Amino acid sequence: MPEMGFQRSWGTFLVVVAAIMARLVATTMAQTNPNRTVVEEAAGWLRVYSDGTVERLTPPGAEPFTAIVPPYAEPRGGVTVHDITTGHGVDVRLYLPEAAGESPHRRRPVLVHLHGGGFCVSRPSWALYHNFYAPLAAELGVAGIVSVYLPLAPEHRLPAAIDAGHAALLWLRDVAHGGSNVYGDGHSAAVERFGHAADFSRVFLIGDSSGGNLVHLVAARAGDEEKPGVLHPVKLAGGVLLHPGFAREQKSRSELENPPSMFLTPEMIDKLLALGLPMGVNKDGPYTSPELAAMAVAHVRMPPLLLMVAEKDLLHDPQLDYGKAMEHAGKKVETVVSRGDVAHIFYLNFFAVQSDQLTANRTKELVHTIKCFIDRH
Repeated sequence: MPEMGFQRSWGTFLVVVAAIMARLVATTMAQTNPNRTVVEEAAGWLRVYSDGTVERLTPPGAEPFTAIVPPYAEPRGGVTVHDITTGHGVDVRLYLPEAAGESPHRRRPVLVHLHGGGFCVSRPSWALYHNFYAPLAAELGVAGIVSVYLPLAPEHRLPAAIDAGHAALLWLRDVAHGGSNVYGDGHSAAVERFGHAADFSRVFLIGDSSGGNLVHLVAARAGDEEKPGVLHPVKLAGGVLLHPGFAREQKSRSELENPPSMFLTPEMIDKLLALGLPMGVNKDGPYTSPELAAMAVAHVRMPPLLLMVAEKDLLHDPQLDYGKAMEHAGKKVETVVSRGDVAHIFYLNFFAVQSDQLTANRTKELVHTIKCFIDRH
């Protein structure tokens, strides 16, 4: 498709421009303050300085995706959006469909969203996520989608994001019990509606990119049999891993052969994961290695998983390897590959979804697959 080919070329061009601009800015800052130098960098996205400060950036062309969408209480497309401070040290963004609470005799499933960004960048309030998850909340017929404001590395390396995901589940537990500390300032009516509509025995984790890894890791922590009843009545009914960030130190064939995009380059895989993983841990560990991730949960109760893979994703091969390793470990995993010229988190590129028919079709298929998975569980 000529249009899609142009988008891929333009995306590669923007990656190059971002790298050049980042280095020019870094050089200028170093000249201005010679005692403050760049010690780590993911070009266009993140810069760590010798004094310990961290600067998060937006590469050229990505500004529409990183634009902040404020919460709103007046419905848009049948959904309201609420930013809530929980009583568990974590903030969440609640996508609440208008239908929530209208039928007290019909409880609906809940999605808990764990965002991507290599554990280092992005926020749930970015337009990148809002433009997908706000309509998804209405389309899936759920009680709501709870998107977690994850602590970011390198200031907060793993397991901080795992702790935050678990804290969000503890907040859901409190909502289910009607606790007095669950509502947050100015959001009591929205949370109460959500609580009345939610089936807390059907909670699904869903995550993009490194958030897909967190689906695995948070589910593993929730399934730890040494902590029975901690989350009751919350029960994980499933997990959806969307283009998860599984990788190894040795590059896979897909990393070497598939083209980079604005949202994923080989440098981002290396740099962001190095900054996001615990000190002394590399990609050949249980957080990102497909085989070691599966081995670590061999004796842990895991919910059924839906693994979504894009054919042109740089991480296509280790993602498939993760699915195979989990099946070998006796876990229930459904793997679905989006075929054709679609790359990492293509469904979050709302410009491509609007302008390219292949991307639009694959996004509709992805949403349909998620809906069928939730309906079956």
